[in-house]
Amino acid sequence: MQNIYATSLNYKGKAVLLTGASGSGKSDIALRLIMRYAARLIADDRTNIEAKNGLLKASAPKNIAGLLEVRGIGIQKLPFDKEGDVILYVELTKDSKEIERMPEEHFIELEGIKIPTIKLFAFEDSAPEKIVIKMDSLLD
Repeated sequence: MQNIYATSLNYKGKAVLLTGASGSGKSDIALRLIMRYAARLIADDRTNIEAKNGLLKASAPKNIAGLLEVRGIGIQKLPFDKEGDVILYVELTKDSKEIERMPEEHFIELEGIKIPTIKLFAFEDSAPEKIVIKMDSLLD
């Protein structure tokens, strides 16, 4: 098991990892996905990942399970899922100029499992919808 700097959520029964530097919007986009799309928190800021039976599992370290940092309000306790099967890795950038208009398909390998990856600017209004579109395409 490895602990990575990522926020993780379940959406329609599968998990997404939101990664990026501090201040890149991991918790903010997680909150928007929870409030708008009924995503469920797995872990905020730090996520345990482990390969099990050919799947990449995400889970929360016990000391932060169910906690989400909401900037301007503070740490909030939310309903959460114990774990999720990761099907998408999102790299959040601090600058929208880093986003390609028509990117080629990219993957990252974590714990020996290959996961599709996309790069987004979290503070763009449509960022949650872009994650939902990509997740839905992977669930088909």
